[in-house]
Amino acid sequence: MKIVYFLEMSVWLAMAAIGFAKLFNVPKGSLIIAAVLAAIGGSCKLVLMHFGLHITLSTLIGAIVIGCLSIPAAHREHVPPLIFSIPAVIPMIPGVFAYEAMLGFLKLTSDLDLEIYQTVLNQTVNNGLKALFILLALTAGVSFPMLISRKESAKNIHFNASEK
Repeated sequence: MKIVYFLEMSVWLAMAAIGFAKLFNVPKGSLIIAAVLAAIGGSCKLVLMHFGLHITLSTLIGAIVIGCLSIPAAHREHVPPLIFSIPAVIPMIPGVFAYEAMLGFLKLTSDLDLEIYQTVLNQTVNNGLKALFILLALTAGVSFPMLISRKESAKNIHFNASEK
């Protein structure tokens, strides 16, 4: 039963990646690759969470998978890796946590007794920090493989000392 859930989620992740890729004017030939990367990276995140790994670490690993797979795809299609990786990670952005944090901040402005205030404050900080760390994990996960492979993937870069 869980396999059907993971397959369904990978289809939704792929569809969201196609939507964002179209929004960012990604070439038509690259849409399928961005969708496949989103499905693979997002499914990796969901499977790791299913086995008990924290959402932040699962997101980091899923984003690293997307970043690593975008590099050979970019070489094959002769486009920058960001063409594939950015639309693929956007569906993994923690919208629910950010939304709940904003609602919590709004609740904190109303008159609450001390016990309810502390509960709302704890939930708000928890949701805000989760959203922040998931966003940092997405950023690091996509950037890290590209930074590591920069020397190998940068083609025909020449630096002249006289061009300063």
